[in-house]
Amino acid sequence: MWALTALLLLATLEKPILSLHPPWTTIFKGERVTLKCDGYHPLLLELRPISTLWYLGHLLLPSHKKSIEVQTPGVYRCQTRGAPVSDPIHLSVSNDWLILQVPYTPVFEGEPLVLRCRGWYDKVVYKLHYYHDGQAVRYFHSSANYTVLQARASDSGRYQCSGTMRIPVESAPMFSAKVAVTVQEARHSAAVRVLQVQPCGAPLRLGRGVHSPGAGGRGAGIVLVRGGYRHPQCPETQSVAAAPGAGFSPGPGLHYRPTGRSLGSWK
Repeated sequence: MWALTALLLLATLEKPILSLHPPWTTIFKGERVTLKCDGYHPLLLELRPISTLWYLGHLLLPSHKKSIEVQTPGVYRCQTRGAPVSDPIHLSVSNDWLILQVPYTPVFEGEPLVLRCRGWYDKVVYKLHYYHDGQAVRYFHSSANYTVLQARASDSGRYQCSGTMRIPVESAPMFSAKVAVTVQEARHSAAVRVLQVQPCGAPLRLGRGVHSPGAGGRGAGIVLVRGGYRHPQCPETQSVAAAPGAGFSPGPGLHYRPTGRSLGSWK
């Protein structure tokens, strides 16, 4: 029984979350950043603390702490014993006068996109321009971040910045390297897309959960339909702002039919 429980716990472990502090993927040569690995530690499996494994490319790093300081460019991942390897973070190191810093986490539609043009050793950048696919999109008199309050797919592309610095007198215009940015589809849109219309009596699958209406076919359970679709054997549907217990707003065109059982937690 204990062995079965252990196997079930291992099977449900989620990959740890790797984060970067400060949250920029490009730094200047000689600077250090902190990587932190937050993962689920299955205390029921072992009484002693579970260490963290760190990878730079395919190289196993010597540290077993939850966080490490690094300054070497490359692709970093972490892992807690028994869990999958985390998603990667690609750290770049530059020796240029100007660098364009972008977030290390994915940017989704509707969320802010923040770009930071930074001068060597944090020198003030004057006559600052930001460029998107070769076109100037914003000008600042001196150092400032460029923020797109609600990013769209059209904001994807290659970004660059230029400006002057006083070293000690004002320099000629300098340009950063170009950095590719991808704005991904909105989170809730991706969640809604996994919902599939099921005939009455068929199980509804959402993520890892399976919700079945039961043997009667029209007993307890919830049937989700999109765009006002109604199965010929199902009662009338009704629009809602959010399905009960769903934890997200389904948006327009998503309907549900309550049939007597709570959907519970969708995870």
